[in-house]
This record gives sequence, structure tokens and C-alpha cells, in this order.
Amino acid sequence: MEAMGDQDIYLAVSESLQKFFAHPQEEARRVFHGRGHNFPGLEHLNIDWYPPVALISAYELLDQAEQLLAQILAADLSRQVQSIVMQNRFEQGSPSQVLYGEAVESISVSENNLLFEVHPGRKQNVGLFLDMRLIRQWLAENCNNKNVLNLFAYTCSLSVAALAGGASAVTNVDISKTSMEWGKRNHALNGQDLRKVKQIPYNLFTSWGRIKQYGRYDLVIIDPPTRQRGSFVAEKDYGAVVKRLSSLCKADAEVIACLNSPFLDWEFLEDLFAHYCPSANLLERMAVAPEFTDAKPERGLKICRFKLQSEFS
Repeated sequence: MEAMGDQDIYLAVSESLQKFFAHPQEEARRVFHGRGHNFPGLEHLNIDWYPPVALISAYELLDQAEQLLAQILAADLSRQVQSIVMQNRFEQGSPSQVLYGEAVESISVSENNLLFEVHPGRKQNVGLFLDMRLIRQWLAENCNNKNVLNLFAYTCSLSVAALAGGASAVTNVDISKTSMEWGKRNHALNGQDLRKVKQIPYNLFTSWGRIKQYGRYDLVIIDPPTRQRGSFVAEKDYGAVVKRLSSLCKADAEVIACLNSPFLDWEFLEDLFAHYCPSANLLERMAVAPEFTDAKPERGLKICRFKLQSEFS
């Protein structure tokens, strides 16, 4: 496929912006997904909407920033955009600059009637992974009376959705104490009973005893980083997590396992379960949010749902 010229490239961006902002947009969403390789020449560009902030993520130098700014403002028919931030993800520390309006340090955004605290442009990750939107929706619809374990919980958005869906309890595990405190704020934002929330702000691999105290679990969510220096490398460590499932889960428990590496495919994840937890049956490959469509799905986010057979326990 031939790369498009600059004029055609930015026509594709403009069309996406106009379609998105044709109506008021009250929820956080990915607006333009260049990283999905569906727009040749724009693989370095994403645009996200955290009302009222439009966040441009540039993975290489963006020469047409002024043109892009003008396109966003022109598409914003409802005049919702109050701030436009560009973050240079290719530079050390991912510095950001405000192109329009004023800097917004922290805001609460909505998704499926839930609220989440986000920090647009402050760090590489704003606090809410938008590609997991459909998984949060699934959790909100399928967690009634379930005891849920959320491994690599980050800011606990998946646990917020699980409690909104009637979960009896959630246990959040993440090595980052900052993320765990952020997660508490997300639970509180949604008026959730913090007595149902257990926080384990420690390295997963030294915390199995603490984790077992709050089990056994009806549902386990595994959503790790591909690489987290000093604590997790998917190729080396994912299997050790899967191996523990039989000692953590109730009979007939379900597991949602995520893998976000362009270098590891669906078979890598499914083979881990076949080897380390043979009692697990694959129920489905779960869909990511459609706005994250990838021309090479095997390189994008992969999510599998498994069900453990009752005879393992």
C-alpha cells in the first residue's frame, strides 16, 4: 500500500475528527487511531478525547501540528474542546505542550456511566486505557455476586466496572502504590463501598499469600504490562502467573487474560494456559473497542476469556 501525501493524510484525520465531533461527545474515546496502521503515513499519530481535553500523542516529530490544531477546532461544532495538548512520546519523559486553552492537570471523565480520574499529558499513561472499554462494559454486565481478583490493576478501572456490575468484592494488586491510591480515588468517585475493596500495593510475585487471604476467586483479570523493569517481562513471567490460578480460583471460575505486545501473538497466550493451567478452556477471544481496529490484529491488544473446569480443585 502506497503512503499518502501530506494533504491526503490530513484529510483522513479531518474526516475522523468531523465524524466524531458531529455530535456532542460526553465520554472519553479514541478519536483517531493512527497506530492501528490503517492510515499509511500516520502510524505515529493518535488523538484521544478526555472531555474537555483533546490529547494528541505523537510518536515522531509532528511537523503539521498547527494544521492539526486547526482541524480539531474546525470539527468541534459543539464547542466542547477547551484544551488541546500534544505529547511527544518519542522524547525522553514524553513531554507535553498545550496547543490551545490551558493545561488541565486532572479531570474526571465518564464512560458507560462510570467516572475515572485522568491526567492528560502528564505521563505516558493518563490513567485510563481506552482500548479496554468493552471489557469494562462486560465486567459491568457479568460480575454479580462475584469475588474478583484484578492483577496488575493500575488505577483499578476494571475493578470499578466489576463493582458497578454487582461484584461482592474486588482485590486489586499492583506494584505501584501511587496507582493503588489513584484506584481508591476511582472507587470513591463512583460512590463504591471501600469495604468491598482490598488493595495489595506490592510486587505480585511476593504477594501470593496476601492474595490467597481474600480468595478463592470467581473471576481473575490478568492485564500486565509487556515489560515493567525489575518486576515483569511477559515472555518470562506470564506463565508463572497462569500457573498459580488453580490455587486461587473457585471451581468453574473465569479468567480474562490480556496481552499487549506487538511481538507476541494469540497462540503465545493460549499456549501458556494449555501448558500451565490445562484445566482452563478457551471460551472466546474478546473484542477490543472498535475505534482501536488494527490492520494487523496479531500485533494489537489480545484478550482471551477462559473457564476453569471444576475437576481441577
